Amino acid sequence: MPFVYLGVTILGALGVLLTYRPVHKEPWSNPTFFIGWLVGELALQNVVWQVGATVAFGVSGAFGAWEGWLGLAVALVSWVGLVGLVVSGKRATRVVSAALAQVSREDFPVSGEPNPSSRGRFWRVTRAIPMKGRAVQSDKDIDYWGDGQRRHRLDIYRSRLAPPAGAPVMVYIHGGAWVMGDKREQGKPMMYELVARGWVCVAINYRLSPKAVWPAHIVDAKKAVAWVRSHIADYGGDPSFIAVSGGSAGGHLSALLALTPGDPAFQPGFEEADTSVNACVPFYGVMDLTASDEAAQLYGNELRRLLERYVMQAGALEHPEIFRAASPTYRVQADAPPFFVLHGQNDTLVPVAMARAFVDALRAASRAPVAYAELPLAQHAFDVLASLRCQATTNGVAAFLDAARVRATAPQPPLQ
Repeated sequence: MPFVYLGVTILGALGVLLTYRPVHKEPWSNPTFFIGWLVGELALQNVVWQVGATVAFGVSGAFGAWEGWLGLAVALVSWVGLVGLVVSGKRATRVVSAALAQVSREDFPVSGEPNPSSRGRFWRVTRAIPMKGRAVQSDKDIDYWGDGQRRHRLDIYRSRLAPPAGAPVMVYIHGGAWVMGDKREQGKPMMYELVARGWVCVAINYRLSPKAVWPAHIVDAKKAVAWVRSHIADYGGDPSFIAVSGGSAGGHLSALLALTPGDPAFQPGFEEADTSVNACVPFYGVMDLTASDEAAQLYGNELRRLLERYVMQAGALEHPEIFRAASPTYRVQADAPPFFVLHGQNDTLVPVAMARAFVDALRAASRAPVAYAELPLAQHAFDVLASLRCQATTNGVAAFLDAARVRATAPQPPLQ
């Protein structure tokens, strides 16, 4: 038993170490992400179960030999690291507030401190898994194409307590490397919080590769936005204010959608539909899909192989125009809507340097505010669970969107 306890504590400490110092090189980036995500976003829960496990091991005689006492020493060091991760998650509020303060101005008034919701705040964090409350009403599997395809469905979330009328709208696009994922799996903490604040939220599905070939994914996302603009008033939403968000591949699609309103290449058969949005909030999005030297150095060859084999189903070197046109970094423009880009410093799946490059390019081109929050010790998918960090980013996003609504109703200066 002492030796078993030592082994368990070493594994726990290794998980904490990988959360602080992730491995970015293949083939370790994916397992490092999974470990760092679970440990980093569930640091509080990890402390609780490890203390409980230590008590159980102690009752079973784990401290009858030196291996058990060494395991306890390792556990204590691990717990200190976990407490540090809890503190880091809590401090995300300061990072988000500082990012928003930089873009606050007269026509874009962001409150100094994002207002937290009072709806079960502590319980949501300890529970971690986001669950729809009884006050949230959902309308599921609405066909936005009208063709009966399962991947052409969306879900609408709205308040049951105070049925909305003329409410702002959030469209959320799930991630999953363009080959997997579902509207039911991601973005829930943010959408439920926005519903509590009076929003109508829409989670969409879209066709996935390899069955679907690019640009089917962005075409579907734009078709969904066109449907929302035409029909969301029937569900209490205001079609004149639509924001878009998503994580990872969904972050890429949301940013590309926001930067290409009316692009006929992405709107076949509905070229005249209004697919513009009033704000965009991409989480850890893949912003450069090209085979450029910078992209290759950061991503390695894994992203290119994925895109060439399954998504674009074309060579990046033979058809660079396809990959460039699909990259938000190369689609920035002066008329872009307000952006709030969020990324984790320790992301091993989408390097943080790509977010920095995208933000620099967007700020150089756009007349609208561009906020950027780079979250210390955060891995990929930090907003999926209802963690302290997710709570901070969700409140910040709500504050940003409130300012975007003010800007949407204010007269804009003419383009120089």
